[in-house]
Amino acid sequence: MIYLILLMLSFLLTYFIKNYAIKKSLISEVNERSSHTIPTPHGGGIAISITWLIGLIYLNINNQIDPNLFYALLVGLGISAISFIDDIVDLKPKIRMIAHFLFATVGLWFLGGLNSIDFGLFSISNDYYISSIIGIVAIVYFINIANFMDGLNGFIGVEMVFLSIAGFVLFGDAHFVVLCVAILGFLYWNFGNHAKIFLGDSGSTLLGYNIAIFTIYYANIDSVNLWICLILFGLFWFDATLTIVRRKLNGEQITQAHKKHGYQRLNQSGWSHLYVSLFGMGINTVLFMIVYFISNVAIAFGISLIVLYGMMKFIDSKKAFK
Repeated sequence: MIYLILLMLSFLLTYFIKNYAIKKSLISEVNERSSHTIPTPHGGGIAISITWLIGLIYLNINNQIDPNLFYALLVGLGISAISFIDDIVDLKPKIRMIAHFLFATVGLWFLGGLNSIDFGLFSISNDYYISSIIGIVAIVYFINIANFMDGLNGFIGVEMVFLSIAGFVLFGDAHFVVLCVAILGFLYWNFGNHAKIFLGDSGSTLLGYNIAIFTIYYANIDSVNLWICLILFGLFWFDATLTIVRRKLNGEQITQAHKKHGYQRLNQSGWSHLYVSLFGMGINTVLFMIVYFISNVAIAFGISLIVLYGMMKFIDSKKAFK
């Protein structure tokens, strides 16, 4: 029953935020970097944040979530708040980045740090400071990856719904269901070729933070889970990282806005927002099958890299990277 209530809450909040954003002219205008053609209200991520907060409190009251994970996830709402302010007044990049590192540090502290990273032939463990630095940088990177990949209707929402479902299937924890329904209520208004409202940085940064926290939390339980989570999140981090590397090799300023991510080029090749999201769902399904049916995580990770590389080669054939 609680999940249905949260779903309806997210749905209704998104509706009211959409109308409020229109009234207050909180609109994403069309420019040369846009993938949309109609001015559209933004800030829908606030609906997800509020629903997520209420759901987390419910789980905590009913002892359905580890208290350390609960407090670590609450920290993400601070990132959402900073990002919402940025959506309105356009904060300086340095201020945003400092905020991201501060919140990442606090969130990792609640988790007790990152215990170890097992690379198979060697591992990083028993060194709190090195692993913590890696953990903080990873959280900040996940935050920004999610922000980078929020450029088409429904694309990030579909990815996060997939990760929530996959997380619940693999780990069985209720917080994945809460996150899923919080996103689904918003996704109704955002999915397809003609979105009624955009997520905004307040939503994308929160979702990226959550995925990073989940990854570290489960990696601390079993180091294998780190690689499982990386496989499941592969669609986003592979595209974002490869695009950064390519732009750097081209001599571009990687901090400048662009439209060169794989999903953006697929849209530029003529694919609609809906088709790109469905394509992403297909890739995610393959990645989940790899994780679910291949018990050796090293082999699974290697195969997932081949799949993701093949995906990018396919996108390159549709719209070359220049």
